[in-house]
Amino acid sequence: MELLKPSPANDERADLVAKIETHSATVGVVGIGYVGLPLAVEKAKVGFPVVGFDRNPLRVNQVAQGLNYIRDVDDDELAAVVYNGRLSATTDFSRLGTCDVIVICVPTPLTKNLDPDISYIKHVGEAIAGQLRPGQLICLESTTYPGTTEEVLLPLLAATGLVVGRDYFLAFSPERVDPGNKRYTTRNTNKVVGGVTPVCLDVAAAFYQQTIFDVLRVSSPRVAEMTKVFENTFRAVNIALVNEMALLCDRLKVNIWDVIDAAATKPFGIMRFDPGPGVGGHCIPLDPFYLAWKAREFDFHVRFIELAGEINIAMPYFVRDKILRALNEQGKPLKDARILAIGVAYKKDIEDWRESPAVKVLDLLEREGARVDYHDPFVPSFQEDDGKLRHSVPLTKDVLKGSDCVVVLTDHTTIDWQTIVDHAVAVVDTRNATRAVRDGRDNVVLL
Repeated sequence: MELLKPSPANDERADLVAKIETHSATVGVVGIGYVGLPLAVEKAKVGFPVVGFDRNPLRVNQVAQGLNYIRDVDDDELAAVVYNGRLSATTDFSRLGTCDVIVICVPTPLTKNLDPDISYIKHVGEAIAGQLRPGQLICLESTTYPGTTEEVLLPLLAATGLVVGRDYFLAFSPERVDPGNKRYTTRNTNKVVGGVTPVCLDVAAAFYQQTIFDVLRVSSPRVAEMTKVFENTFRAVNIALVNEMALLCDRLKVNIWDVIDAAATKPFGIMRFDPGPGVGGHCIPLDPFYLAWKAREFDFHVRFIELAGEINIAMPYFVRDKILRALNEQGKPLKDARILAIGVAYKKDIEDWRESPAVKVLDLLEREGARVDYHDPFVPSFQEDDGKLRHSVPLTKDVLKGSDCVVVLTDHTTIDWQTIVDHAVAVVDTRNATRAVRDGRDNVVLL
């Protein structure tokens, strides 16, 4: 009896899985930012040789020197994997061909018209296609609309003549990074994985199981893509609900924070979400619009989701109006008023200001002629899309007393809120950061 020879698919799969399980597979991480760098360090810590790819030479140089720039990455862990040769970085994308596994962690922003911008994914896909060889696993982690893996990446790779699921393997596994979260990290956050073929799924799951406790297999990349978008849309919609309640409570002269505190005591049927000046970060402000854009391709309008987006986008304008009213109480116009913003990060105790509603508030105030400064211990400076560079000012008693209004946009735990209330003429608190302040609250206006 003649023995059957193993198929090429089995050969490539078996060889790659063996490399993955022995941690000898070279891992390439494209985009070494908030998602990519933590992933790269986790893989390097267990012995994988990892190469970070980035267009930004500054980031590449920092990694080469073992210098950390992401708060969720441990300084010593990064330095250790760099110095022992497990992690390196480069701007040379021609080296993608040397990688056995390539994980794509590039940005997926919106255009000015709120349409998805997947140009980064396309450019990386083209670069990978130019170096694609048998025995490689390609995983997309960038948040995007359902269908991107199979409609955008797959055609680019298929044009090489190599066959997916036989020669190379393609999957989508959404990042679930929550900056600043000390409890849930890359390692202990459940990982959703969807492969283009069952063999692709097997290889991708084997890869992620090396460093992540729980890997959940789903039936397709589309399911994995939709899972990620749904998770963030869920948050966006619920934040919009409490934001709209804040708008209503403002009319009714009801303290929205008292309402939320009371409602949150119910042991079932409710999940706490807090209002604020808007939504920020790399996912929640964007994902609902990705989903709405894709839905229109199928003659479907996600009206509920689109309405939530409109409410959240309107919140910075509401904050501006609250500041205007606080100034009116002093008999002062917004024009030429000195405004001090506390915090520009999109949430507390992190340095990430991407899509932060605070930036929008600053711009709206300056359009009305206000003179605006900001203080943020986590963001010493930042540059807006129009090139404008802003610098944090020291938080001193003189700065507080010299401001016509202080607006709290980020509730960093390192800020002394009692000092702010003691020395500011007026405080507009959009985060209820002053909740523990008991003395001198007459000058505090809550959202």
